[in-house]
This record gives sequence, C-alpha cells and structure tokens, in this order.
Amino acid sequence: MFPERLARAAERIQRHFDQVLRDLDQVPVVQAMAYATQGGKRLRGFLVLESARLHGVAPGQAIWPATAIEALHAYSLVHDDLPCMDDDDLRRGRPTVHVKWDEAVAVLAGDALQSLAFELVSHPESGSAEIRAELALSLARASGAQGMVLGQALDMAAEAASEALTLDQITMLQAGKTGALIQWSACAGARLAGCDPEPLRQYAGALGLAFQIADDILDVEGDADKAGKRLQKDAEANKATFVSLLGLDGARARASDLIEQASAALDSYGSEAETLRAAARFVIARES
Repeated sequence: MFPERLARAAERIQRHFDQVLRDLDQVPVVQAMAYATQGGKRLRGFLVLESARLHGVAPGQAIWPATAIEALHAYSLVHDDLPCMDDDDLRRGRPTVHVKWDEAVAVLAGDALQSLAFELVSHPESGSAEIRAELALSLARASGAQGMVLGQALDMAAEAASEALTLDQITMLQAGKTGALIQWSACAGARLAGCDPEPLRQYAGALGLAFQIADDILDVEGDADKAGKRLQKDAEANKATFVSLLGLDGARARASDLIEQASAALDSYGSEAETLRAAARFVIARES
C-alpha cells in the first residue's frame, strides 16, 4: 500500500540525513539542522526515489537528490516559520526552530540546510558531472527567484495588499511557492537517467496545485493535532485562498480534476507508474 511505501522512503531519507549530519561538528546550528530534518511526510524525496525507480536508476544514486530536496524543503520551512515571515511556533507537532533555539540559530540553520541541499545533489554518487550540473541548475531555478522564493515573495506582498488575489494570481503564486519543488522532485528521476522529463513535469504541475488546494482545505477543516501546526491562519488573516474563492466543494472538485490530470500525464509509463498515481490520490486525502 502507498502509505507503507511512503514511510519506507521517509526512513531511508532519514537514515541518510543522520549519516551526513553525523560527520559535522555538533554545534547548535547543526543540532538545529538535524531537528529541522526530522519528521514530515517526505513526499518530495519520495517523488525523487519513485521517479528514479521508474527510469531504472539505482536507489544508491537516487538517495542523494532525494535527501537534497528534503534538506532544501526543511530550510524553506525553518525560514517560513520565522517571526518576519509567517511567525509560527509549531511545526510537525513540535516547537519551530526559532522557538526551540532563537532566531539567529534558525536563520543560520536554514542557510546551512540550503547549502547542504546543493552539496548533496552535487555529490559524485548522484551521477555524471553533466547530470549533477543539470540537477543543481534546475534546483537553483526551482528554489530561487524563479520558483519557491518568488512564490513566497508574492504571498507576502499579497498579505500587505489592499485587494485580494484573483484565482489566476493565486494559481501562479502557488506554482512557485509549493509547486516548483514538487515539480523538480518528480522530474529528478528522468534527469538522473538522461530521459525526457516532460510527462513528469505535467504530472507534477497538476499534483503541486492539488497539494496546495488540499492544504487550503485542511487549514479550514483539518485537525490541528493531526496536522501538527496551527490551522485557520488564512481566515484569520483574511487571505484569499482556493477555498475562499471556490468554496469548499469547488476546491475539492478542482483538486479532484487535477489528480485526474496528473494521472493521465503518466499514461506513457503504463502500470509502472501506479505508485505515482497513488501518490497523487494521497495528496488530496491526507490529514497533515
């Protein structure tokens, strides 16, 4: 079953994190890095591992970019939780890094996790020099001012604006903030194998948007204990979301349509891609 496969992937990634971080001096920043990389679904890392399997890439090669994307995701969460950003005190059911340590340690831990992501993706065991260069370049684009950081900047600007975003604007924002790293993850297996990533890019584009819609739904009607974070923040901030614009039923219908699109994008892989289809279904059925 899919939850078991996701859990096994998460365990493999955690073991790899433990191995990599064990070799560093255990100063507070490194301790905070280790803390920030514990827990979570590891969906992005799973997508790397599964897309690699789909293309016949060895697990020992795929684990490096899989751990890299989780390091980069962890950095984004540490910084996103800071008082100057979303000001959250709970993440994955535990105090956020700046609460457990302080803001300076949180900033530095996030910086170090971002650097670690590029170190891992550039490791010789990730593949040839050409493959590693392509992985690093595409990750830089997905995580920076063309991707995740752009999405976060647009999100912060929207909070300060007098007019709420339109549906098209929210879709573009989330394609960067949430979707860019999901798309990189799904395409990583094809890049590792030197294959065309376009079918997986289409899959991940729909998957990433469905993921964010599911997050918006969870923020309205989810269980905070299961989610491991504070909910209903968007409503408190009077923030435009897929739910506020489409309504709960409309948002669910849109997410369901996107999952169908994601699954259809995998047709060329046949039954070999069934686990990725299961991942898409999981995205809109999850409780955290």
